[in-house]
Amino acid sequence: MSSDPAPKLKLTDSEWRQRLRPEEYHVLREAGTERPFTGEYTDTKTEGVYQCRACGTELFRSTEKFESHCGWPSFFDPADAQAVILRADDSLGMRRVEVVCANCHSHLGHVFEGEGYPTPTDQRYCINSISLTLVPANH
Repeated sequence: MSSDPAPKLKLTDSEWRQRLRPEEYHVLREAGTERPFTGEYTDTKTEGVYQCRACGTELFRSTEKFESHCGWPSFFDPADAQAVILRADDSLGMRRVEVVCANCHSHLGHVFEGEGYPTPTDQRYCINSISLTLVPANH
């Protein structure tokens, strides 16, 4: 039914549970959400690359991160459009667009448009910190 390409990295639920901490598993594999203003990267200004915490794929760069004051890290564009898949999400009684890692299909967050932020794309990729690993530029 889904037109998404198959994930390149495909693990069983048991394998994901061994690889991820319970709170990571909940967000990445069960499409959970961390509480606002609690994530480690919400206010981070460190230059670098944000990778998928589940599989290590490069997803976002610090150069696309901006202050949205929404409680989660926000980016105006992924590092590569092919790095993420956008899916319709009608849960919670509203229409949203879910963002998942193209490599492993882990849940990252949602993308919103037309909110008026002064960014080049007028998009806000609202991403859970727990879905990401920041690799600093001078690492």
